[in-house]
Amino acid sequence: MLIATNPEFEQFVKTAVLTMPAAMHLGFHFGHIAPGEVELVQPYRTELTEHNGLFQGGVIGALADFAAGAAAGTLLPVGWVNLTADFTVKLLAPAEGETITARGHVLKPGRAITVATADVYAGETHCATALVTMRNVPLAKE
Repeated sequence: MLIATNPEFEQFVKTAVLTMPAAMHLGFHFGHIAPGEVELVQPYRTELTEHNGLFQGGVIGALADFAAGAAAGTLLPVGWVNLTADFTVKLLAPAEGETITARGHVLKPGRAITVATADVYAGETHCATALVTMRNVPLAKE
């Protein structure tokens, strides 16, 4: 089991996530970050309030995936990364408001596979929930 083995997990996760092109496009920032938990805050975007399912599912799904993946990343040892293997997002309500908050939380940490969830809120409204499975891989041979 991988549990907070990188003493600089916060900086590692922020750097790894915020340098991804999709993350830069979304323009979110980190709120709370702790071992196994991450909060991302997304400023208003037109795509979040288009209710045709495509944009809302895409933007909210990406935000949920980043939150869950970042939460899992806080538990990785130095030299490891996680890659999303599968995720399912369920839209519950329109994402309307000045900011959208995604809260990622690790459900089951593991050496090879980590399972995390993310709940997305617009203010107090629970807009979406996601289940994300990630594969943990070393960047170099151990």
